[in-house]
Amino acid sequence: MELLSVSLGVYYGDFTVAAASEDLTASQGRTLTVLRRGPAAMRALAESMTCDASNVTGIIDRLEKRGLVRREADASDRRVKNVVLTAEGERVTDAIRARMRTTQDGLDRLGDQDREHLYALLERVFASGSPS
Repeated sequence: MELLSVSLGVYYGDFTVAAASEDLTASQGRTLTVLRRGPAAMRALAESMTCDASNVTGIIDRLEKRGLVRREADASDRRVKNVVLTAEGERVTDAIRARMRTTQDGLDRLGDQDREHLYALLERVFASGSPS
């Protein structure tokens, strides 16, 4: 547990610095990362990020103002708003990931087989957990 905690702390610190280099808070950067997997309804986004829907609304407002995301009405239920990453949002997300040198350097020390094994183990450990 301790090593997992330390690992997550290093990752979170690395991510926070990388997000800040794009003038984003860690929460804004995390939102972009979640949306990199695909569009999400506001409610699902709040659940995925384990935060209040009102907090997500503020985050999305700020990201939308910067042109990193846009809201779209859901095709099956026009009352539902989906949040979609824009091309600029994808660029910024990729830039954040590229700046995460501490994390990337650590993963680069692993061979392909070790990285695949680590991924499989993490999937098993967190199989019933949140996708965030």
